[in-house]
Parts: sequence; C-alpha cells; structure tokens
Amino acid sequence: MFDLDGKVALVTGANRGIGRKIALTLAEAGANIALVARDKDKLNLVADEIRALGKSAEVFSADLNLIGSLASLAQDVDRMMGGIDILVNNAGINIPQESIDVTEDAWDAIMDLNLKSAFFLAQAVGKLMILREGGGRIINISSQTGSVALAKRAVYCASKAGMNLITKVLAVDWAQYGILVNAVAPTFIETDFTKDALADPDFREYALSKNVLKRLGKPEDVAGAVLYLSTDAAKLVTGHVLMVDGGWTAH
Repeated sequence: MFDLDGKVALVTGANRGIGRKIALTLAEAGANIALVARDKDKLNLVADEIRALGKSAEVFSADLNLIGSLASLAQDVDRMMGGIDILVNNAGINIPQESIDVTEDAWDAIMDLNLKSAFFLAQAVGKLMILREGGGRIINISSQTGSVALAKRAVYCASKAGMNLITKVLAVDWAQYGILVNAVAPTFIETDFTKDALADPDFREYALSKNVLKRLGKPEDVAGAVLYLSTDAAKLVTGHVLMVDGGWTAH
C-alpha cells in the first residue's frame, strides 16, 4: 500500500529541511523525484542522495514567485520525467512581525510564495494530470497556524488558512478526475531554518506550550504524513488537513 515504484513526484523547496526529507522519503518508497528550488547547487546534492538510492532525480532551478513561468516548469517536468503523479507544495517563508508592524512588502512576500505560487503551480500540474487521465495527488504543506493563532504571525497564519481552504476547494473540483488533494499541517519543526529561533529558551517554551507530546517535530514526521497521502493507503482521503502538531490543535 505504500509502494510508489514508477511514480514521479515534484517537490518544491526540496533543497533543504522538510522538503529535502520529503523528497528522500518518497524516493525510498520508489518514486522518481523532480526537485524544485532556486538553489541549484543544494538541489544537486539532494539529487545525488536520491540517485544513490537507485531512483531518478532531476533538478529544476526556479523562482516560484514568477507565476507566469509555472506552467512551463510543470510542462518541463512532465516532458522530462514522463508525467507528474504527485505534487508536494512545500516551499514557503515566514517573516515574524508584530501585527502593528507588518509591512506591505512582508505581506506580499509571504502571500506570494506561500499561497499564490502554491495555487498556480497546483493549477499547472492539475491541468497536466487531467490531460493524462491518470489521476494524481497534490499535497500542500500547511501549518498548525492555518487553524490556530500564533503570536507575531498574522500574515503567515492567513497564508496557511488560505492554503487549507484552497486544498478543500481543489479536492472538490478535481475529484471527478481522480486527483486527491490534501494538506499536511505541522507544528514547529526542528530544521536549520528554525534552529536559531528554537535555541531561544523562551521561544522553545512557547513552541511546546500547547504540544501535549512535549517534543518538537522532525522533518521525518512531516515526510511520513506526505508519504501516507501519496500512496494507496490514503486512496479514500481527499480535502483533508492532516495535523502533525503534537496535539497542539486538540485544545
């Protein structure tokens, strides 16, 4: 039920952290991987790791904020890899600010990458999946902040709440084509990106304050949820936001 042999997965933000682990986990399950991010050198390192597993990996250096280029990106992956079976919209940013200090530039940067680019890449890949008539999986990496408020993250919370609703709408719209659309919503995950923030004892205490398991997440926690949603084990699951949050939103 967890075999992805012969499938092609496109993973954005695949050069580090959660995206890298998702790409490796899907490859370990048998998928060939299209790696997307701006940093080509780091993508090549991940590609080498995947090839060492005996699977194919192709690197696509791209700026996902260039919305007009996303259709071409999807077409390039489709042509070079023989289709796209799984899209993982993982790329995203966060700019913590007090609500009274949020700037228009910060608003646009977060919304453009976290929500706008994710939607339009899903649209581009969805069109190709519909044309191929083979169905597919689209998995959006959301956050617990899409369901509950976190301090100093008004824009980030809004972007992830939007992603959750887009996930549900696309699931409804594309079910007729056999395309299952879901989201994974993690809590605070320990990566190089979050290392400095989590090194602050006060912030770490805050990150664990409503986590009933009292441990921070690891990239593999998110990757395992993505793997599940990518496989036949989840063939009756669509329009769902899977919380990987240590029970934070159970309160």
